Amino acid sequence: MKGRVLAAGRAEGRALVLDEPLSLWGGMDPHSGKVIDARHPQQGAQLSGRVLVMRAVRGSSSSSSILAEAVRAHSAPAAILMAEPDLILAVGAAVAAELYGVGVPVVVLSPDDLALIADGAALRVEPDGTVT
Repeated sequence: MKGRVLAAGRAEGRALVLDEPLSLWGGMDPHSGKVIDARHPQQGAQLSGRVLVMRAVRGSSSSSSILAEAVRAHSAPAAILMAEPDLILAVGAAVAAELYGVGVPVVVLSPDDLALIADGAALRVEPDGTVT
């Protein structure tokens, strides 16, 4: 499958398919890489090194700083795949790439393609938005 690239990069990891949208601000601890939102069904899930798969992000402009801090702390997701574009996460990925030299690909897939990804599946994300 191939998606629209919001932040380019190459990554590999196991999919973590979220049941509900997540805001990184207040939803992810950037130091541990865990979901900390007490109301999220996957509270406690480890995002570090995983390919985060979610329909949408629950918005917060501060999510970009949380993503960049997670990259600095080596606890960021390997990549983020979504069905709805979120430029805030793309900004966080771009800032992290510039400051820390680590790219977190952010790719928008069609809802149908996103639905094909099983939790735990081994995924590879290419700079052109190809996901295998």
